[in-house]
Amino acid sequence: MAGGHVKRSAATPGGKKPEPTDLIQSVRRALRVMETIGSTPSGMYAKQIARACELTLPTTYHLVRTLTYEGYLTKTDDGRFQVGLKVSDRYADLAAAMRGPATVSEVLRRTAGDTGYSHYLGRMIDGRVAITAVTEGTRSPHVEDLILGFDEGAHATALGKALLSTMTGPERKRNLAQTGMRRYTSSTVIEPRELEYDLARLATRGVYTEVGQFREGVGCAASVVRDDPDQRYRTVIACTMPLAELRIFGARVKNRLERAAEELQPLL
Repeated sequence: MAGGHVKRSAATPGGKKPEPTDLIQSVRRALRVMETIGSTPSGMYAKQIARACELTLPTTYHLVRTLTYEGYLTKTDDGRFQVGLKVSDRYADLAAAMRGPATVSEVLRRTAGDTGYSHYLGRMIDGRVAITAVTEGTRSPHVEDLILGFDEGAHATALGKALLSTMTGPERKRNLAQTGMRRYTSSTVIEPRELEYDLARLATRGVYTEVGQFREGVGCAASVVRDDPDQRYRTVIACTMPLAELRIFGARVKNRLERAAEELQPLL
């Protein structure tokens, strides 16, 4: 305007927004550490991180110890720090937030794609445990019996154990009397009392697992999606994987199953 002045915001190099005055420097340093380590897949030692991020060594140790404790970093046997599994969880959260409403099939496909493991939906059909949806993953061994409609082996699969856990004791007894407790491997639980103990133990963990009980070398985990008074609406989600991977990534598998269960709840 003629005869006046237009007040302009102070520009920063590169056209960035002016830096706020109330930034928390420790958070900025932690993010810088994460970005630096993330750009080096083989990992970095604390001294390397300190040099790259222009931090003192004590500050670097405080940051990496905190990030490791929270799961955002992992420490290798030789002392290097690498990006941890929590980072992939946050990426999955971002991707989920950006997606629109999903169907049950889409949730299963996405979960199988994220993890590489085959996922299954289980429900009660005519009073029997049955698989009602399957999405195969590239990292899971193919188990020919785990197909749509499969209604045997509830006592030996994580999917079956999760659904059996929603029953009362008498209901389970009647169900198992009908289906039997066939031995699939040397690890299969075939005694009702032992199964009751197994279910009680697994219930405290929030996830139901079986280790080589249905197929040798295969592990399975399951989470309850919906526990309804009406058996017909009880639903669980399960996944299969090489046994070694279940032992190594058990906590991550549990977290991903629980997240998938949360996504499925409003769709059922």
